Amino acid sequence: MISPFLRFFERINIDWYAFVPAVLLSFVGLVTMDSFSSDNYFYFRQSIWILVSISIYLVATTVDWRLLRGTKILVPIFVITLLALVTLFSVGEVTRGVQSWLRIGAFMFQPSDPAKLVIILMLSKYFSRRHIEIKNLRHIFISGIYAFLIFILVFLQPDFGGAMVILGIWLGMVLVSGISKKHLAFVMVLGVVTSVILWMFVFAPYQKARIVSFIHPFADIYGSGYNTYQSTVAVGSGGVLGKGIGQGSQSKLLFLPEYETDFIFAAFVEEWGFVGGVVLLALCLVLIIRIINNAQLAATNFETFFGLGVVIWLSIQIVVHAGMNMGVLPVTGITFPFMSYGGSHLVTEWLALGVLSSMRRYSQGPRL
Repeated sequence: MISPFLRFFERINIDWYAFVPAVLLSFVGLVTMDSFSSDNYFYFRQSIWILVSISIYLVATTVDWRLLRGTKILVPIFVITLLALVTLFSVGEVTRGVQSWLRIGAFMFQPSDPAKLVIILMLSKYFSRRHIEIKNLRHIFISGIYAFLIFILVFLQPDFGGAMVILGIWLGMVLVSGISKKHLAFVMVLGVVTSVILWMFVFAPYQKARIVSFIHPFADIYGSGYNTYQSTVAVGSGGVLGKGIGQGSQSKLLFLPEYETDFIFAAFVEEWGFVGGVVLLALCLVLIIRIINNAQLAATNFETFFGLGVVIWLSIQIVVHAGMNMGVLPVTGITFPFMSYGGSHLVTEWLALGVLSSMRRYSQGPRL
């Protein structure tokens, strides 16, 4: 008689082409953190989060996630996510001026991270049923309402970077769903108008300063452009082969702020150089291509849209994080997937991979 423990291991379905790049990214992030501090604070805590996240991934691969196609499951998850984000305004803890963390015992949890996965699920559900009718402008508005509810709750924390990722996920999934050129032009005009309104009536002074520093990042290197300046110095000083592990002067001497989260790409490139940066982005590309390939072979449109949604989400975070570290995009506080310090985003990313791996097993038939 096979024990439940052995049956669990038999059900594990690892997609090695996605698993290996993700593990390497997590390991590289861990090595980069270990090179800064003698007490290894970030290294120790991130090691625990990586073990927890991979364990969640393994469990997720054993679950039949076809249950998420059902409205009775997905809508309550969406409502709970909204309630968690609303709760932040009363009991959330403030970190770096952003009220985005819930404390659960000794741990801090950021609901905006799983909210990104939830909106991908909601949009996948909506577009999989209506992809043929997507040229109807009504469906763009309805899908936009789902995204806007999460967007505005994240934006008001205020987490500008997280809100922009939510908006990018919605826009990306609308594009892959088959939006017409006429409606795309309408959405773009609407985006411009919204941006003007946000600038005039919503953006806080520090958010405007970040945008100004993006346009001219070195105009105030001791003020709003300081982070951008230090990150570009770190990236440039790495040269071709880097300074070596633990030898990053910008990061080790703490000139580079938030080296373990917002600027881990710059810290990595300083130590590993241009070659290391190319290899790092190549790992990301392998992971993205694998997810796209699985999405193309999925049995139903729900799995296809979910896979493409995850690709859009990860791609936005990779491009924006690397771009802001190299001074070509504004500093928005976006983490690098699987690599930056933090448990909330790491658990969410590994959970997404687990769901994708499970869908790959249960979705081998012809497209429905």
